[in-house]
Amino acid sequence: MKERIDRIADAGFYLALRVGFSFPEEELNALPSNWVEFYTANGLVVHDPALKWVYGNTGATRTCDIALPDPQQILGRARVFGLQHGAVVSVVTPSDRGRRSYGLFYRSREAFSDADLTSLQDMVRTLHAGNVSEPGLTAAEVEALQMQASGLRLKQIAGDLGISESAVKARLNNAKRKLGARTLSQAASIAAGRRII
Repeated sequence: MKERIDRIADAGFYLALRVGFSFPEEELNALPSNWVEFYTANGLVVHDPALKWVYGNTGATRTCDIALPDPQQILGRARVFGLQHGAVVSVVTPSDRGRRSYGLFYRSREAFSDADLTSLQDMVRTLHAGNVSEPGLTAAEVEALQMQASGLRLKQIAGDLGISESAVKARLNNAKRKLGARTLSQAASIAAGRRII
């Protein structure tokens, strides 16, 4: 998917997937590092009209079509860093319980066409739903993760399931690995975000 996005957004992009209260479950930053440093050092995130559009809208638009104030001249400053033309996508579905995914996309030469906006929106929608190629959790792994997330200890889970503690550990470690999590609490959070548990 990244390669497809790279072809459409040749100057770079930023994706924030399944953003909850404040942080994305996953993110991919392929923006020029000098722009990221400038943007961060100057605290532009709170003034960015593209991000204000994201949280007030769904769909896709070109940044030049965003009719919001830009007192910090963010869109103009981006051009200095080779981000000549921008597009924004915001995706929310009714079952998301407040989670939103969005992307900021940039080109160096030509404006995004309507077909480009549609393609980008479709890709963000697919990524928002979760990576379909990721290995699925087994019913046993989901059950163990659910029990662990509800506060039960390994010994309690093993007793309730009638299996050894090492079998519980194996199920939890497999779930953690499949979800790409570093900790069990992160695995539970990712699984909850994807509506697995």
